[in-house]
Amino acid sequence: MLETFPSQALFGGILIGFSAVLLLAFNGRTAGISGILYNLLYNPLSGTERNWRLCFMAGLVGGAYFMLPVEFELRQGYSPVLLIASGLAVGIGTRIGNGCTSGHGVCGIGMLSVRSIAATVAFMISGILTVTILRNFIG
Repeated sequence: MLETFPSQALFGGILIGFSAVLLLAFNGRTAGISGILYNLLYNPLSGTERNWRLCFMAGLVGGAYFMLPVEFELRQGYSPVLLIASGLAVGIGTRIGNGCTSGHGVCGIGMLSVRSIAATVAFMISGILTVTILRNFIG
């Protein structure tokens, strides 16, 4: 796995960038996954609005499922309650920050958005601090 990881990551990054460019070019939309999913689940949408979001999410999940050559397991040794709370915290954070890593980090930085650059710096620093605290002080 480690021998192929860099090429898989590069290929995945190229596909993410290419899909973001295609969505912007043909649909005029930014590929922010949290916004796409939120609007799909919580806002009543017309047929074409709903359809492109469904196709995008199906491609995201299906592409990962069919392209990953390794077995996937849920995190072992962690409390299910903690994992659910962590997922909810990420979801709440994406709503508060008006976007996620794909919207701000991939698309926003690519469009030189100052707001997206600031948001990306903020969530990267938060992630680094969280991992540092958990690994070094909490265990």
